[in-house]
Parts: sequence; C-alpha cells; structure tokens
Amino acid sequence: MHGVGNDFVVVDGRKLQRDWSKLAITVLDRHYGIGADSLIVLLTSQKADFGMRTWDTDGSESETCGNGLRCVARYVLGKELIPPDAEEVTIETLYVVNRVKLEREGDKVVSFRANMGQPGLDANLIPVDVKGGKGAAAEIHGMTTYRDKIGGRELVLNMVSMGNPHAVHFTDRPVADFPLAKIGPLVENLPIFPNRVNFEVARVLDATHIEARVWERGVGETLACGSGTGAITVASKLRGFTGSNVEIKLPGGVITAEWNGSREVVQGGPAVVVYEGNWPD
Repeated sequence: MHGVGNDFVVVDGRKLQRDWSKLAITVLDRHYGIGADSLIVLLTSQKADFGMRTWDTDGSESETCGNGLRCVARYVLGKELIPPDAEEVTIETLYVVNRVKLEREGDKVVSFRANMGQPGLDANLIPVDVKGGKGAAAEIHGMTTYRDKIGGRELVLNMVSMGNPHAVHFTDRPVADFPLAKIGPLVENLPIFPNRVNFEVARVLDATHIEARVWERGVGETLACGSGTGAITVASKLRGFTGSNVEIKLPGGVITAEWNGSREVVQGGPAVVVYEGNWPD
C-alpha cells in the first residue's frame, strides 16, 4: 500500500507471533524482499478498534505514521473488518489513539483524514538535548529551535514531536536543490537527538502552500511522510509563515494538514492498495 508514495507492507498480525523487527529488515529490502519504507502490523487493541505498530527498513520501530494510519483504515475497510458505511475508525499506535475519518463521494471512499494527536513542543518530549550540541538554541512560542552549521550549511532546526521526533528546516530556495542525501543522515544522527530524528526541509510558497522533502529516521528519503507534514504545519504556524490550514507538496503528492495552534493535528490524503501476496515464511 502507499500514501502519496510513502509505501508499506501491511500485515494482519492479530493472530500471528513473529520477530517483526527482523522480518521488516528482510521484507522491506527493495532488491531481495518486497520493498517498502515500512512494515505495518495490524493488531488488536483494548483502547481502540485496532492497534497498529510500524517497523522501518533498519528494523527500528516508529512511534506513529500518518500515511500508515490512512492505509490501515483503507485496509480494514477493504477487508470488511469495519461496516461498509463506517464514518470513522480508531487506531492505537505507540503514541496515542488516532481517529481516522473516511471521506466519501457518494458511496465511494475517496480519502482519509487522520487525527495525529497534539504536537509535543517540550524538549524532553521530542526528545532533544540542545545543551549537548555546539550550536545556538532558542525558543519560539514554546518550540525549541537550534541553529548550527551542519555539513557545511547553516541550518535552523525547529523541533516538534508528533509522537515521533521531527526537526524542520525552512529554506527560501526550491527544496529540489537541497542536498538531502548528504545533510539528512547528518541531522538524523546529531548527538543532540538521543533517539535520532526525522528531518524535513520545507519552503513556504504562500500562506496556505508549502513544498517539502523528508529524510525519515531509519529509512532515508521517502516520497512523503504524514507525521512530517504535521510537524511542518506546526512549525510553520508557530513561526508565523502560514495559517491553520496548509497543502504540503511532497515528491509523492499532496497532503493537506491543519492545526489551529492548540488542538490536535489533522492530515488528509489518499491510501492506495497496490497488490496482495503471500510471503514464504
């Protein structure tokens, strides 16, 4: 499955016991496996309709996944695990119970809107230890920022937790020109991030439009990132660049996001089934 190019292998694991981390490394390999950004496992939950856990290509587990939430909603709808006229499905991640609304045109579900929960701005929640770095730290409306020269470039990192850690850098040049393959892993592994970090480079086009690219922790560059768009939306609003509602253009497509400054972040977009198959276990 994929959400604007951010692709997943989705497994119904409610009755399975596996070493999911080990399986992810094998299954997600694009040359010797199926190939995807992440492995998503559907589970039972005591708090929601379903549970969901996510492992990335290096075998590490991610706390949440915005595009993955929409894909799980599409999955349970297609497998008739929820009523065909359901308006919402709740999914528990490691971070929070998320609500995903099913948006219809007539009888057809055309998109999904995932509630990502409230963003975390406290440095301990992200987590980030700016005192452990050589750069300069500041605070903007409760959001920690960190300025440093990384890979020969002056970067200002805006820190937001969407359940998983994000560092957003705003640029005034096209994001296609940014050397993400070089800078991304350097930011991901900065000593100030004890759990590493997802890195987004974004350019504000106007008050409602942003273009961005994402370097995902444990994966590398991806065509899209749902939690990353949430972090960009929060950081951009706090910096005064945009309002509460934005469209974020990523290499894989467009994700809409909204945050009013105090409540939960909501992001929307498609969720697509590419194919189904069996893995020789």
